[in-house]
Amino acid sequence: MRRQEKEIRDSNVISEILEKSMVCRLGLVDNDEAYIVPVNYAYDGGRIYIHSAPEGRKIRLIKKNNAVSFEAELPFEIIRGESACQWSAKYRSVTGRGVVTIEDDPESKKHGMDLIMKKYGAGTGLLYDEESLSRLVILKLEIISVTGKQSGEWQ
Repeated sequence: MRRQEKEIRDSNVISEILEKSMVCRLGLVDNDEAYIVPVNYAYDGGRIYIHSAPEGRKIRLIKKNNAVSFEAELPFEIIRGESACQWSAKYRSVTGRGVVTIEDDPESKKHGMDLIMKKYGAGTGLLYDEESLSRLVILKLEIISVTGKQSGEWQ
């Protein structure tokens, strides 16, 4: 990282960003073209769980090459200055890379969905009917590396 003073070295802060961010952007490669897709997700100890339809561009690309990049951030704030060059931003973000597996068995789907639903505010003891589960897969992203970056004053 070029600006070493902005690097987040505390793994707890990186985990907090991954836990609290509302959207993760998944980066894939389609031949010689970058493809980025925003997804709802849950973070659980070195893994990111994403629900998905079992077909489509994202799934096709993962089947061809399951090495991915990802990005997530917390809400940011623009810091106004007296002149244009004095403006700044307060932010925290993470980027990383990993490997995705497509989970299609019912127990893996329920586990992933439980994590995702809990993240976005659902309670416990969720019920899933087999028909609904059959229409989705869970993408399990095993994080290989992650870096964090921040600017501004953070407690």
